[in-house]
Amino acid sequence: MIKNTALTDTHIQLNAKMVPFAGYNMPVSYEGINAEHDTVRNAVGVFDVSHMGEFILKGKDALDLIQRVTSNDAAVLTDGKVQYSCLPNEQGGIVDDLLVYRMTEESFMLVVNASNIDKDWDWISARNTKGVEMHNISDKTSLLAIQGPKAVEALQTLTDINLKDMVYYTFEKGKFAGIDNVLVSATGYTGAGGFEIYFENEHANQIWEAVFKAGAAYGIKPIGLGARDTLRLEMGFCLYGNDINDTTSPIEAGLGWITKFTKEFTNSKNLLAQKENGVAKKLVGFEMIDRGIPRHDYEICDANGNNIGLVTSGTQSPTLQKGLGMGYVATAHSKTGTEIFIKVRDRLLKALVVKVPFLKK
Repeated sequence: MIKNTALTDTHIQLNAKMVPFAGYNMPVSYEGINAEHDTVRNAVGVFDVSHMGEFILKGKDALDLIQRVTSNDAAVLTDGKVQYSCLPNEQGGIVDDLLVYRMTEESFMLVVNASNIDKDWDWISARNTKGVEMHNISDKTSLLAIQGPKAVEALQTLTDINLKDMVYYTFEKGKFAGIDNVLVSATGYTGAGGFEIYFENEHANQIWEAVFKAGAAYGIKPIGLGARDTLRLEMGFCLYGNDINDTTSPIEAGLGWITKFTKEFTNSKNLLAQKENGVAKKLVGFEMIDRGIPRHDYEICDANGNNIGLVTSGTQSPTLQKGLGMGYVATAHSKTGTEIFIKVRDRLLKALVVKVPFLKK
């Protein structure tokens, strides 16, 4: 059974191209990926990302549970702060990447990937040895990502929350579009600035309409998952299932910055050994020198055609107008400036390892 979000009918009425994604019927594009990508980079766009999962963890041991299952140090969070983290597994891979929201000292919200909702719930539940109160609110929660440089102006008339002064990775709860108790978060996966807004499904149509009315003067448009992918890739942000999965370690993936060894967590000893001793492969960003578009699972080779890795994400960047991608390569080939080759239909196309983000601010 494929699931719908509270806004599926709205997307269909807008003639969105709908595709099955992570068990949901989702809009991949409306007017075209490049046009939608440009809207978010230059103005403001709205993504329905209600397929994402949300868990509430409550009680005196909620933080203890989060500390044991996540790689980042959630003890540094204060009320109204958000943290990017991951759930390591015992084999050195990643169960999922997620956001941790601290509501109060004893109440947290975890936001997980749609394809991993059940897996993550089971994983955390199995480690809940101290009776932390857990609620899976995914099916009753809607989420809009309103992204772009004009997001503040487009949304400010809808709320008393001071959007202009909201710091990245913080959130507030308040009235939004006439609805109480809406969570407005200064987060997003586009690198274009903006907000993610959480609310109960029953308010979805009212909030959607209010957002588009308020944003009309700023060129606001609906945006599909296709542009979400090109936007996050220009920023070098990992996508679960492509760039990270159950077999890739956070150290290999360049996520050492969310892997804090100030505490013990799942597989922390082995991950610390990886950090200290090095890893055999690393996730790198690369830009195409030769004309061509790298795609997921294309081979990465050295100049002699020997396989040295695999492309995990790739696209033709709408902003930079060139092919770019990410992939795992043998560590010897991971240094910035290294020449690598992407195998496209038996041809070796030259590329260069570069630092991410590809799009410099």
